[in-house]
Amino acid sequence: MSVELHHRAVVADTHNDLLMAVVARPPRRWASFFRERWLPQLREGGVNLQVLPVFVDEQYRPEGALRQTLRMIECAHVLAEGNAESVRLCLDGAQIDQALAEGKIALVLAMESMPGLDASVELLPTVHRLGVRIASIAHWGRTALADGSGEDATGGRLTGAGIQALREMERLGVIFDISHLSASGVEHVLELASRPVMATHSSARALREHHRNLTDEQIRAVAATGGVVCVNFVAAFLSEDPAEYTVDRLVDHLAHVAGVGGIDHVGLGPDFVREVLQDVTPPCCEMDYDVDPFAALPGLSGPSGLPLVTDALLKHGFADEEITKIIGGNVHRLFRAELGRAR
Repeated sequence: MSVELHHRAVVADTHNDLLMAVVARPPRRWASFFRERWLPQLREGGVNLQVLPVFVDEQYRPEGALRQTLRMIECAHVLAEGNAESVRLCLDGAQIDQALAEGKIALVLAMESMPGLDASVELLPTVHRLGVRIASIAHWGRTALADGSGEDATGGRLTGAGIQALREMERLGVIFDISHLSASGVEHVLELASRPVMATHSSARALREHHRNLTDEQIRAVAATGGVVCVNFVAAFLSEDPAEYTVDRLVDHLAHVAGVGGIDHVGLGPDFVREVLQDVTPPCCEMDYDVDPFAALPGLSGPSGLPLVTDALLKHGFADEEITKIIGGNVHRLFRAELGRAR
């Protein structure tokens, strides 16, 4: 039975921007708002392991980027401390295992694009001390570290500071996230990487030609590092045809990544942004996307719908063991091996 299998497995979501919604509240409401609005959804969806990205919206850049970065990191600590009976902010695999054993949701802090740090690579140990364990170095456009996927035409690779950031992250045990990185940047990272990398929320380019998606060559290369490609659920990254905005189309992408990179190297990176974008006050998040970020799969606009994925995987003929790997086992294994393990 799919529901039983889903709730028996470790379910890992490697990209949910809920921190953006929580931090928009007064600080005294951070813990209670998370408890009221998001915790029930995570529980209903069976989420055991949740990555919380720190994404700094355009309105805070550049002057307020570092301040907003620190506010969001503090928000994560406050919501975890204020809900200690239900969640734990984890720094390594042992803490994740302990949280899961206690029936708590393991939270892991990530940074998306790092505009608050810019080229100041010497601040990576600072945010590491504050709990950050995953990071990417670009979003849609250009940063001081690399070009995002929206700048693919430039052929830009990592800058000198970007190379230093990769090396420092590997030293600290911060997992490098290639999602949003330009094609040339991904190639550069994969040439240099000496530890596993991951894509926290990227789908398959072979099924949907879009710069945010990964080619088969990139998928194979991530898998070769020992990393995991976590498929994005945003409907417009799965198909150009709205008639294909279905959970079956999502399974097509999951199956493709598994077929190309191996069943041990695919996961879930839902990128549940619809509620966040509807919830926060404009002009937050009014970015120049070339897709509709509000388009969601039926039943999968938020984490409570995640059991639908397990059900669809079963119907598509995946074995129980394969499903447990896809919905969280692979990410759990990667985090156990790499998270917070300094050199």
